[in-house]
Amino acid sequence: MARRPARCYTKIAGPPYTRKKYVRSIPASKITSFEAGNKTATFPVSVSLYSKEACQVRHVALDAVRMMTNRYMGKKAGIENYHLIIRIYPHHILRENKMMAFAGADRLQDGMRRSFGKPMDLAARIRANQALVTIHTFPEHVESAYRALKMGGDKLPTPFSLKIDVGEKIYQKYKMNKEKA
Repeated sequence: MARRPARCYTKIAGPPYTRKKYVRSIPASKITSFEAGNKTATFPVSVSLYSKEACQVRHVALDAVRMMTNRYMGKKAGIENYHLIIRIYPHHILRENKMMAFAGADRLQDGMRRSFGKPMDLAARIRANQALVTIHTFPEHVESAYRALKMGGDKLPTPFSLKIDVGEKIYQKYKMNKEKA
């Protein structure tokens, strides 16, 4: 059976369901690693992706953001020139009450009101203005990081904003030197 669309799970309704101790057969997270690039170097500039609204983001969307930004930065800046960090973790277990979905199903099944459902997916609950992904890099690769996060943010079910957080003065100095040359 196919997955339900993301719009079914983006709104936050009710308390988070995170107690894995009581739940059987929790699906594994698709996110293989939460960091990419050069993890040992120190970078003066960081660019971050922020959510504008509170919502839930499934782990599949987070992995798509990670793959898109990592691939773009690897091509444009090189593996040694950035450090990508996914800053949220999908704790919330999404449940689904399966129903029959074919012609005439309304005669066969009405469903149970307020049924509990089986665990189907994982999601991260996000607050408004929370940082989701950060890329630390050198000033000459800020444009690439900005573009990579913009492309990755299109994979999310929420509006987003991009901010250059740390080293704003360093970036301005680099920009002025670039214009002079």
